Amino acid sequence: MKYENADNIFPEKLLLEIRRFMPEGYVYISPQSSRKEWGSVSGQKKELEKRNSEIYKEYLAGKSVDAISKERYLSKSSIYRILKQFEHM
Repeated sequence: MKYENADNIFPEKLLLEIRRFMPEGYVYISPQSSRKEWGSVSGQKKELEKRNSEIYKEYLAGKSVDAISKERYLSKSSIYRILKQFEHM
């Protein structure tokens, strides 16, 4: 990563606008195209989607929230949050 002085890069009007939000300090500007969605590289997002889908199917099959939370080592509130995601689909 390369540091540049903002005074040498940005027009004066833009600098004044930026300084309204951040009077001093460092600002990191990430490249637009290189940002990937969370979990897309490691596969964690797909694993969680699969787990959540299994939890929903278990619930539909009649398993209680309490039983699911104990088997999956998740809090009841986490199970309810997962089930709520499927309500809106």
